[in-house]
Amino acid sequence: MQFTEEKFARHMRPINGSAIREIFKLLARPGMISFAGGNPSNTALEPEVISELSGKVLSQYGTTLLQYGATDGFGPFRESAAAFLNTEGVKCDASQVLPVQGGSQAFDLLLKALVDPGDVVLCESPTFLGAIQAMREYNARLVAMPTDENGVIVEAAEALIKEHHPKLMYVIPTFQNPTGITLSLERRKALAALASQYGVVIAEDDPYRDLRYSGEPLPPIQSFDEEGWVVYMSSFSKYIAPGMRLGAAAVTNPPLLRKMVIGKQSADVHSPLLNQAIVDAYLRAGLMPAHLARICGDYKKQLDAMLDGFKCFPAGTKHTLPQGGLFVWSELPEGVDGLKAFEAAVEAGVAFVPGTHFYPDGGHLNTLRLNFSMCDIPTIEEGMRRLGKVISEMRS
Repeated sequence: MQFTEEKFARHMRPINGSAIREIFKLLARPGMISFAGGNPSNTALEPEVISELSGKVLSQYGTTLLQYGATDGFGPFRESAAAFLNTEGVKCDASQVLPVQGGSQAFDLLLKALVDPGDVVLCESPTFLGAIQAMREYNARLVAMPTDENGVIVEAAEALIKEHHPKLMYVIPTFQNPTGITLSLERRKALAALASQYGVVIAEDDPYRDLRYSGEPLPPIQSFDEEGWVVYMSSFSKYIAPGMRLGAAAVTNPPLLRKMVIGKQSADVHSPLLNQAIVDAYLRAGLMPAHLARICGDYKKQLDAMLDGFKCFPAGTKHTLPQGGLFVWSELPEGVDGLKAFEAAVEAGVAFVPGTHFYPDGGHLNTLRLNFSMCDIPTIEEGMRRLGKVISEMRS
């Protein structure tokens, strides 16, 4: 007997996986320039530092880090993570911090705790395609919130709340993936007020917060939350090392935190204690400020090189001007199909992610997302020349 599609759960049958993961299969081609991922630069990783801290914490804690631990997390890490989050205005103490396997697990646990099949989740349009996949795996009904250069349009979000009565709203407020835009201060306050007024949990996904290259930091949505409706999700993937898969969720609503802990018990028991101890030691040693200053200085130069490279694109091309993060979003001239442009670009030796994948409802074929953090400046310049040539030829 053959294993057929009908053997899969109904909600998994239409899910094809991440478009970015499929694109990664192309990157092994010789000479391929990738603007497709979202990885930190290899120069931002510090294997010598991590190795030294690993030995230090193993010497300090011994077998404690090699045994099973509490799902709630390693106590010292919860303390240092709370202090780190508080530097930008997150309201939490150590007891309200849940260590997670990257910020993506925090969102998965929220979905597990809150969403029944068919429940509505509001999300930005466009938004992170990994979150789109996660929501669909829980058989949620995605409803797109309109956005502009200042993020979610609050009036539209309120109208959608009144119409659909969602349980959950997913927002990336700072240097958004995929657009790079930042939610304005007034809109942050307004979304927190909507959450309280209508009883909607906001998943505030903020993994790029400290990758700022210009402008002034803004307080998180969670800082305006007085009743525990906003769950703040952070990650050390973009700051220290994505391979360690460690993040932290600040959850000030005790019943919701308890349900997330229960959900994590069945998922992975607990986040690796060794990784928690390493990041704790990193934070306590005061290494983060100088590290962020160094990598942000490098990323700014890479971002500037990519923005300058749009001079190679045809007239009518638009793009965002991010103040930080890892991505630039571009809208191509009308009539240029990003999916077809991707195929031609791969043949020319440069890859990106077609923007249509980031829209819950699809469409928007003339958009694309570019990442600059994985390439040095000469490679960015060459990649933008190749990509601009491909798009110009499609336009002509």
